[in-house]
Amino acid sequence: MKKILLITALFFSVLSFSQGSPDYEGGLKVKINEDGSKYFRIISWAQFWAQHNSDRPLDANGNEQADLNFSLRRARVLMYAQVSKDFLILTHFGLNSLNADNMSPTGTRDASQLFFHDVWAQYSLGKDHAIGGGLHYWNGISRLNNQSTLNIMTLDNQRQAWATLGLSDQFARHLGIYMKGSFGKFQYRVSVNEAETNNLQFEAIPVNNGPATYTGRRLLGSKEAGKVFSGYFDYAFLDAESNFLPYKVGSYVGTKKVFNIGAGFFMHPSGAVVADGTGNLSGQDVNIFAVDAFYDAPIGSNGGAITAYALYQNTDYGKDFRLGTTYETGSLLHGHLGYVLPIKTKTKIQPYLSFDSRQIDALDDDASQFGIGTNFYLSGHNSKLTLEYQSLKYAQNDAVNTITLQAMIYL
Repeated sequence: MKKILLITALFFSVLSFSQGSPDYEGGLKVKINEDGSKYFRIISWAQFWAQHNSDRPLDANGNEQADLNFSLRRARVLMYAQVSKDFLILTHFGLNSLNADNMSPTGTRDASQLFFHDVWAQYSLGKDHAIGGGLHYWNGISRLNNQSTLNIMTLDNQRQAWATLGLSDQFARHLGIYMKGSFGKFQYRVSVNEAETNNLQFEAIPVNNGPATYTGRRLLGSKEAGKVFSGYFDYAFLDAESNFLPYKVGSYVGTKKVFNIGAGFFMHPSGAVVADGTGNLSGQDVNIFAVDAFYDAPIGSNGGAITAYALYQNTDYGKDFRLGTTYETGSLLHGHLGYVLPIKTKTKIQPYLSFDSRQIDALDDDASQFGIGTNFYLSGHNSKLTLEYQSLKYAQNDAVNTITLQAMIYL
């Protein structure tokens, strides 16, 4: 009985307000043996957006839409349990982008539903290596494709860097097996996974002599186009980062000194499909490669800190592939820079800039995006406000300008 009472007390009282490090000292940690080698931890977070956009198109009925809108960007719960030093299980569920247009009266439609983001089990292979399987986030390509949503420095992740989301996976998670580990300051993660059948183009059919569609598994079969392969590798010149969990930190807010360079890939043989002049279908390989660099360090002794990141990504989804303004065969150059002001107050202030430049094969044109914002850290990443102005210029379309205020709390 005393043990049950102790666990209950820990569950409701043990809170650690961290800066959002990958060691995940925040959350509710419950020991289930005397020395703490067996435990489970629960992390929960929510992000609420107030967004102003005067360039919104007319709705489906031809009516003007309001400039100011509210949404629940993310609501998540993550729990993992260290059953023994050799075995770990993780579950992660929640919802995304709930707003007035996709809510339902009784909370039963797709947008209102919780779903599993991650469910995987992992087995240790010695001290520094592990193998696991399930619905997982041990992704390839780049740091941004492995980004944690708990500690993004900018308002949100660079969307094109989540390069497979909804095309070969379920919300940036694949179903398959992975290996991860480290050799000193060199870290790796590699995986072999199933490609999703019912993706964002689940009804698309290639047009004769037209662009590719991402329909390989559905149209060509799982034997030819059913598997995807990915990996990401990085080397730490300064402090080593944790790879206990897959989620990469966006900003340490001056709590670590990190300089990493990385490279990664994603390959989906026959993932794209094209049709010739008579309608005969053939597969085209999807290949994505990237290199990136991340620097995060304190400056001086007054609490100042810098966060800088640069990414080059080459993306080949097949001949002239393009889906909305999000996915396209071409290339991406992204960078962002933030600076924590050296002021001695409880609230830390971090202004930042971000910039993207995309080359689009199908349009023989470019897209660019510029963002400027500020984070107000009330208690590190555990409680923060973010205000950001963003301008997107896509090919010959008029620029779309958006102002967003985000309130975020995680425990």
